[in-house]
Amino acid sequence: MSNAVKSLNYTISFILLKPEVDSQPYLWRHGVNEDGIEMEQLNLLNGPGREVVRIGDKVSYFEPNVPPYSLQSSIINGPFPSEFFQLPEKIMLGYEFILVGRSRIAGRAAQQIRIISKDNSRFGLNVWLDQETGLLLKMNMFGQEAQLIEQIQVTGLQVTKEPDPFFAKIEPGMLPEVVNFRPSVPLNSPWTIGYIPKGMTILKRDLRRLSGSGEVVEYIMLSDGLVDVSVYLQERENNKPQENLVGTVQSDTLLTIEHGELNITIIGKLPAATANAIAKSIKRIN
Repeated sequence: MSNAVKSLNYTISFILLKPEVDSQPYLWRHGVNEDGIEMEQLNLLNGPGREVVRIGDKVSYFEPNVPPYSLQSSIINGPFPSEFFQLPEKIMLGYEFILVGRSRIAGRAAQQIRIISKDNSRFGLNVWLDQETGLLLKMNMFGQEAQLIEQIQVTGLQVTKEPDPFFAKIEPGMLPEVVNFRPSVPLNSPWTIGYIPKGMTILKRDLRRLSGSGEVVEYIMLSDGLVDVSVYLQERENNKPQENLVGTVQSDTLLTIEHGELNITIIGKLPAATANAIAKSIKRIN
């Protein structure tokens, strides 16, 4: 699958389904030109739309009400977990892979694989890969009670010898300039996370200003390659008490609690019990 995603010329139509949200249809094109450079397009087809185009390591974003911009990256951030395609072996640190059997998805023969958290701290996945090419045809995220949390369903797959003619129309020089961010200064945080699920690591840690209130909070991103989890820490000094809350936002768990000197918010696709365990393990470094 990982090799196919990066080396083949294909056009994929798929639908993203989440609870209490209208289905989101996407068009995903990928090609490799004669110079060996990867080209990619991801287009949200409903509403005002959102289009992302990648040529090599330049990713350009075209969104409503936002001026076009580009970032330096070798991947497009979309509904599919990027590490699943880039470094699938990394996921094996936290998950078991089980071959289930073969079935038929989108009119094509498919191999089903079940992906289960080794320490039962995260949701599981069922994926179906195209038997002929290895490309992903369907992905279900399921909860600990086997309930469906999120689904990606391919509705059309076309693999071609040459890249889609769409890429010939792109003039790389007309794409937006790359936005250069200042390198982040290492954060000397007084807080440490005592419990992180098996296979998860801290990918990012910095200070952020909340858009609504303007307050500055510490931000930590945890990831295992399949799931990204956002952790926000705010000291309670001079702040109003925070109401403890656990719920869901679309397919993400949302947990807010008071813990010691902190107000903690955690958002991500993981069980509420795991989010709570992460939050309550956070303590001040002595």
